Amino acid sequence: MEEFVPDEQQNTQPTLRISAEDAARIQGAFMQQVYGWMAGALALTGGVAMLVASSEVALEFIFNHIGVFLGLFLVEVLLVSFLSRKALEWSVGVTSGVFMAYAVVSGVTLSVIFLAYTMGSIASTFFITAGTFGVMSLYGYFTRTDLSRWGNILMMGLIGLILASVVNLFLHSEVLYWVATFVGVIVFVALIAYDTQKLKMLAFMGLEDEATDRKAAVLGALILYLDFINLFLLLLRIFGRRR
Repeated sequence: MEEFVPDEQQNTQPTLRISAEDAARIQGAFMQQVYGWMAGALALTGGVAMLVASSEVALEFIFNHIGVFLGLFLVEVLLVSFLSRKALEWSVGVTSGVFMAYAVVSGVTLSVIFLAYTMGSIASTFFITAGTFGVMSLYGYFTRTDLSRWGNILMMGLIGLILASVVNLFLHSEVLYWVATFVGVIVFVALIAYDTQKLKMLAFMGLEDEATDRKAAVLGALILYLDFINLFLLLLRIFGRRR
């Protein structure tokens, strides 16, 4: 379970005076880029996952060799770590390339869900996730309520989920499993709105230059991509039908 929260220094307020109308236009254009990159990454992840799941050779190589799977997981962690820290320092090409590489590696590791769940339940859960994401992201974008106060609570909830998941690797408690699942759904549903509202401020970084605008959009897409994937996996526990 991965989640990335941008550094406070990245939430830069515009230094220039601009009208509310211009601010709304800038934010709207920026979020279109964010959603575009996110949708592209999700499509790539899904396509790679289905491709790997359709190959017995690939599945056997990845999941019958624990070292290969752990290596892929480590690559995922490193890519997220480097991208979250260096996205605004790299060139646009490198930043977007690393993001797409992360989407590909995620697709490889997520191919396992096609072995555990039916195709129909995966598809229906994806649409449930997409609908939930859309509603909460729109809420985060348009609400006038300051969601920043949710930050500490959501972070504590996220840390609790990670700890519960690690502990349950040893306890194998079904009760803890389901408690963590439902709490996780609540946390990531709230994070979608919270992160969307925070990302609106990244739009003003693009006032520096077009390259910064595009890199900030990729960074924003990474944040929402992680929210989407984690929510999808949690909902799959609830709605997925086992093979």
